[in-house]
Amino acid sequence: MSNYYALITGASSGIGKEIARELAKRDYSLILVSNQETELNETAQLLAAEYRVSTHPIHMDLATPEAALDLYQKVKLLNIEIEILVSNAGMFFFKEIAESVPTSANAMIQLHVSTPSLLAHYFAKDMRTRRRGHILFTSSIAAWGNFPGLAWYGSSKHYIRSFAASLREELQVWGVNVTCLAPGAVATGLYEQTGVPVQTAVKYKVMSDPAKIARKAVQGMFKHRAVVIPGFSAKLMAFFMAIAPTWLIMIIRKRMSLFSKPEGGPSKK
Repeated sequence: MSNYYALITGASSGIGKEIARELAKRDYSLILVSNQETELNETAQLLAAEYRVSTHPIHMDLATPEAALDLYQKVKLLNIEIEILVSNAGMFFFKEIAESVPTSANAMIQLHVSTPSLLAHYFAKDMRTRRRGHILFTSSIAAWGNFPGLAWYGSSKHYIRSFAASLREELQVWGVNVTCLAPGAVATGLYEQTGVPVQTAVKYKVMSDPAKIARKAVQGMFKHRAVVIPGFSAKLMAFFMAIAPTWLIMIIRKRMSLFSKPEGGPSKK
């Protein structure tokens, strides 16, 4: 069993599971974290059997204020040094701010912003001491634009993109690499409750295979890349999202039936 450990959040499915697989192929032992207990244990058993690496599943909810410290302490109790930290756990919903459920919004902020930031704080200190390590964050091409209905999600992903860039500059001189993964739409469980036809989207290449995204992410991380945007279409979409003028976004907002509109138009007062 390898003494080199990687910790992956959101490891029970989707990109996280496939990143864990990619690292297991490279003989890394794994700390796998998720709030999906059954799927998490199955993933841990599968990867341990297939790649003969040590796997430690940790079932916990990362969308709570104390999650980062709790997880760090659990790892310390195992007497394990983390060589690679992958902050991948995520959630998704499409809602305008005024119509959002506050508990869901708070959970997203905790999961996408607070927990990854604090995990980086705790584990970066250890990596600095050892003068080596990798930290991989999962952001999104949504971080390049500001669009109605995606305010909670896009803003949280923009934060993690900016945070990763700053952390990268701080840790480079200590021999620690930071990489930010920014995929387009990926066929994962994030879309289960949204009504998005995932299989059809994959068929017509609107969505990407998580295994392909994970492979590109891990390759980019080991090449010490600052940002990894897998696929030409995702790069193109990120570019257009970044340059889309406000008037174009307003036209889309007015014409799409997904958004609510006041009767008689906005007030003139």
